[in-house]
Amino acid sequence: MNIKAITIWTVVALTTASCLDETPQSQLTEPQAFENSTALYKNTVATLYNYIGGNSDSQGLQGTYRGVYDFNTFTTDEAMIPTRGGDWYDGGFWQDLYLHEWRAYDEALYATWLYLYKVVGLCNFSLDKLDEYGKTLLSERELNICKAEARAIRAMFYYYIMDMFGKVPISLTSELKQVELPERSVTYRFIFDELQQCAPYLADEMSQLEGYYYGKFTQGAAYFLLAKLALNAEVYADDNWTDDVRPDGRDIFFMVDGKSLNAWETTLAYCRKVERLGYQLEPDYTDNFSINNEHSMENIFTIPMDKTLYTTVFKNLFRSRHYSHGAAVGTGSENGACATVATVKTYGYDTPDEDTRYRMNFFSDTVYADGKMVTLQDGTPLVYSPLEVILDLTGSPYEKTAGARMNKYEIDRTAYSDGQLQSNDIVLFRYADVVLMAAEAKVRNGEDGSEELNTIRRRAGMPERTATLDNILDERLLELMWEGWRRQDLIRFGRFHKAYDQRPQLPKESNAYTTVFPIPSRAISLNGKLRQNPGY
Repeated sequence: MNIKAITIWTVVALTTASCLDETPQSQLTEPQAFENSTALYKNTVATLYNYIGGNSDSQGLQGTYRGVYDFNTFTTDEAMIPTRGGDWYDGGFWQDLYLHEWRAYDEALYATWLYLYKVVGLCNFSLDKLDEYGKTLLSERELNICKAEARAIRAMFYYYIMDMFGKVPISLTSELKQVELPERSVTYRFIFDELQQCAPYLADEMSQLEGYYYGKFTQGAAYFLLAKLALNAEVYADDNWTDDVRPDGRDIFFMVDGKSLNAWETTLAYCRKVERLGYQLEPDYTDNFSINNEHSMENIFTIPMDKTLYTTVFKNLFRSRHYSHGAAVGTGSENGACATVATVKTYGYDTPDEDTRYRMNFFSDTVYADGKMVTLQDGTPLVYSPLEVILDLTGSPYEKTAGARMNKYEIDRTAYSDGQLQSNDIVLFRYADVVLMAAEAKVRNGEDGSEELNTIRRRAGMPERTATLDNILDERLLELMWEGWRRQDLIRFGRFHKAYDQRPQLPKESNAYTTVFPIPSRAISLNGKLRQNPGY
């Protein structure tokens, strides 16, 4: 197959021309790539999973820099990458990220936009080939199953695009053409409908477990995203997010199993569907992030990692640890990312009420490795100072040591590439999040979500709390720290565009225009149908 003759619609319609010569089937002729049912699945559906993780900036849903994860984490009150003298200024990029000043973002946003739409384009190409060859190689049921998997992956990528950029183009074909720009509410409903239609054809298997379905998009992932979409209905159904008026989730309805349910009832319905598939909380929170976390019954959808098989990287631990800390555990390190002061205070750091998950999520205070104190080059102990973080630490006595550092994933001491090629699978969707979504949906619907909230707190060994919205938002930080959900949570709770931690509200930010990112200028210049989001 001459892949170079096939052009992704998005790259022309939204950006610039490009060819798909990076895909495995580029070494095959088209008849070889689609000569039988096994080859057809491999070269249409299976190949799509290569793009969920990444190994370079802006590629992958997690694990790399300046992409989906960073835009959803370092723009929030959860974490920051402070300037540390000559380190991490990077033209003001990381400071601007935290402050919601987007002037340095355009190229990184454009690279992220390209990545997300590239995968959409690959899904469209795969679906076109399934239509072309599947009718002769597959039964009708087999074809529907293959197409559902590709459509569901495409819907997931549209979900991230719509969540980040608001009003975005949709295309369902690899045919080259300019595409229309529907309202955000239309795109939102399209994603929801796609996942609903695909779910019955997806396997009801657990994809986080090793075996045939390992790493695949199964019903659990679809139900998880449907719950997320319903939980954020007030945000996604709002086509004018700068007028301070949102629709009420009780007045937004979906059909679920023949019943008309409001947004919160819909969230609960899909949370229950996830539960019925057999997902459950692991007794030990840390097992979800261990080196062998493919045995977790809590993780729903992960990026499979294997340092000898895949090139997918996980740079988050590497980016966070001090240089001496990295050397002590036999890896590299970049001494950057840390928790904000607001975060460690939410955890009750250094108080009698300190949350048990604090030490599970952070390296803090005097650092030890293999039972030995880690020391700096001058022989003094390495001490992380969680309360000394400011956005620019240059000249501070805590310049290199301020901030609690990431300690969510077990350190793989046999990892390659300075610890970036690890064996811990990267967790994208987790059942604990489902439990907290159910708690929140109940409260928003006028019910009591305390049992769900306290199911999470009991696992952590923490005292029970009443399920108020404030308590649920705090619990989402305590439970889901470093997992990439904080921006979405703050937007849903109406706090993303307000002052928090050390971030002041921007002069014109009271209208919440920063709750979506600007459409990259290069994308706009190459597609006349695109329009910049309000406020930019």
